[in-house]
Amino acid sequence: MMFGAPLQVGGAIPSSPIELLTGSGATERVVLAILGVLSLVSWGIMVAKWLEFRRAQAGAARFLAEFESVERVEGAAGLARRLPASPYTRVTERAVQFLSSTRPSGSAPNVAGPPLLSAGQLDALRDLLDAQAMAERDVLARFVPALASIGSVSPLIGLLGTVLGIINSFLGLASKGSGNIGAVAPGIATALVATAAALTVAIPAAFGYNIFANRLNRIEREIEGYGTELIALLAREGRL
Repeated sequence: MMFGAPLQVGGAIPSSPIELLTGSGATERVVLAILGVLSLVSWGIMVAKWLEFRRAQAGAARFLAEFESVERVEGAAGLARRLPASPYTRVTERAVQFLSSTRPSGSAPNVAGPPLLSAGQLDALRDLLDAQAMAERDVLARFVPALASIGSVSPLIGLLGTVLGIINSFLGLASKGSGNIGAVAPGIATALVATAAALTVAIPAAFGYNIFANRLNRIEREIEGYGTELIALLAREGRL
């Protein structure tokens, strides 16, 4: 039993992509429909993530520009409360929350000056800042792995459509009893449309994934560097 009815064996030779599509069988059309949905999903993710990264970058640039004049952790906390939410404001809020809820244990109660953080408390603060940097990366990375999945799965779906289309063409050739290559070539050409369509879906998705993955790694490094700056502020205050 044939999988669908592509271009009839011995029929007219397609001369344009439209004719290839209209002459495709039911199997190829299902595969093309799936690829069309995957293409829309991938482009939707890329546009949405581009806008999200753009907003995050704008918020980070504004925060860091004002952070350059900050000399105390309290000043950074004031920036976090005043400026719009961004990964840097959330990292600052977590650090301030940790400092306010941690009882310093590195100084004697009768010694003047700011209380000191112990080595263990400092390590805990570093771990907290690293964890928050990872959490911010995970938030920005939502749906980005889907681009990698689409980029790797789409060619396989297209190949499946091509193989089924070629099988269909040879079954039609056998039913007609013709050995002429011109009789089967149109059906094979139609079947190959699925592979071509799959590549047009996979290539942009793969490019988008690599671009966003690189930006995520850079953002994570920048947030970790900001955490180091916060610890440096504590050192300048004499709290370490």
